[in-house]
Amino acid sequence: MDDEKKTKRLLNELIELMNANDLAELEVEDEGCRIRLRKAEGRVERPVVYSGGLPVQGGGVAEHAAAAGERRENVVTIKSPMVGTFYRAPSPDADAFVEVNDSINEDAVICIIEAMKVMNEIKAECKGTIKDILVANGEPVEYGQPLFIVEPA
Repeated sequence: MDDEKKTKRLLNELIELMNANDLAELEVEDEGCRIRLRKAEGRVERPVVYSGGLPVQGGGVAEHAAAAGERRENVVTIKSPMVGTFYRAPSPDADAFVEVNDSINEDAVICIIEAMKVMNEIKAECKGTIKDILVANGEPVEYGQPLFIVEPA
């Protein structure tokens, strides 16, 4: 568990360093461990409000709502706090953590993101109803990528 916390802390510090210095790519090597982070090209980042360790953006999720052909207001977008692989369930044969229209609370585990062979449980950190799941199981995700649309309770 200690190694997992250290890894999360290191990844968050490196991401903050990238953002603070407007870096598109960062590579660090220390004691045989190599970490390479790169922002996706052409992606426009929106302002993010941090709630604990999980980025959450309030407001109207314009690109998603436009694609769905509707206007959404008063929603929260839960974004990926790290680069990794997105998993909807704790194992391949288990039920998904959440489905569309499920009610969640702040402590609900909503997915797992695997980063550097560490399975990181991602909690909702908001209360409401899942309105959309934006990533398919097993897909790679980037830092700050929208994962879920939640209607706050």
